[in-house]
Amino acid sequence: MKTDGGVLTGLKVIDCATYVAGPAAATILSDFGADVIKVERPPDGDLWRTFSSVPGYPSTDFHYTWLLTSRNKRSIVLDLIKPAGRDALLKLVAGADVFVTNFQLSLLAKFQLTWDDLSRVNPRLVYALITGYGEKGADADAPAFDGLAYWARSGLMTSVTGADGTPAGARPAMGDHPTAATLFGAIMLGLYRRERTGKGSKVSTSLMAAGAYANSVDIQAKLCAAQFPQRKPGARPLNPLIAAYPSSDQHAMIIALLDPEREFVRLCQALDEPELATSPLFATHEARVENAAELHAILLSQFESKPLSHWREKFRTYDIKWSPLPTLDEAVRDPQMRDCGAITNFEYPGHGVIETVSSPIFVADSEKQKPRTPPDYGAHTREVLKEVGYSAAEIDRLIQSGAAAAK
Repeated sequence: MKTDGGVLTGLKVIDCATYVAGPAAATILSDFGADVIKVERPPDGDLWRTFSSVPGYPSTDFHYTWLLTSRNKRSIVLDLIKPAGRDALLKLVAGADVFVTNFQLSLLAKFQLTWDDLSRVNPRLVYALITGYGEKGADADAPAFDGLAYWARSGLMTSVTGADGTPAGARPAMGDHPTAATLFGAIMLGLYRRERTGKGSKVSTSLMAAGAYANSVDIQAKLCAAQFPQRKPGARPLNPLIAAYPSSDQHAMIIALLDPEREFVRLCQALDEPELATSPLFATHEARVENAAELHAILLSQFESKPLSHWREKFRTYDIKWSPLPTLDEAVRDPQMRDCGAITNFEYPGHGVIETVSSPIFVADSEKQKPRTPPDYGAHTREVLKEVGYSAAEIDRLIQSGAAAAK
């Protein structure tokens, strides 16, 4: 079937953001054909380039953080403190469709890069802003990372605890990427509105709001004064039908029976213990709640008596909702990761064919772009400036003055 070669082909995006959440939204746009120009600051560019070497991150000589978030983009280096650098950015903005930034509000005002500033340069611009804590309130201008604003401040960190009851720490960018998908959706709304009205608009989200949305079921329960069950560290699960269990070959799995009135019978059949479903101890919801400890003990004994492959077939046969709990090594080898489009491969100069994580959005009959290598620092400065009307001599003067830099 013929595809359109990228539904966002022809769209020009200025990625004037740092680290992850804003740039990752621009990456999604690039996956569908948008021309994304990454604006970096001198002298070293976006610090995310080398975050894979930060203590605590998985260690390798390959700058995987930059690969993940900056594939498909072109890099231009501008010093926005210098008037000539800001003027060059405004020339880019004048011909752009989308401007993405996560600068603090005070910095946007300092550099005169607010929505009010840029909409005067380009009234059709979709201005996409991502903040830590929103644009109002005491913390509106506070610096933030996803581990702080998304994971900690939203209550997720203290809701997801380890076996000993201590809060679980955030893994790298685990809040940035879902927040980036949120900003992508906001950008598409802005573009849709422009199609209808001809006018640009400001769209936004925050790490805190996205984290609250991720934690929204528990937050809504708290807002409705719900009583939360208390689980002591190391205790058995409160609901044995939504819980993790080991198999005999030391693999872990989790079952999730959200409709036990229908599904419990099938689970008992999968266990080859159909009589459990009619036992007075477990035949009703009330009985299963009252005898949860006994039910958990039975399930634990059953599951740890057979290998994971046995349960995989049984669960498929009896339509039981479940998942293995793979290690990271096992997760990256899972063929379903490739089948669902989560992982894709491409040719990386000097490294052969490598794999990367794709954005989680797909459009039928619209070709998703094959990933391209992330740009070197300032690799496209001359090219991009020439496209917006600078002569070779003018570009040289910008570079000599320090207002721009090129590889």
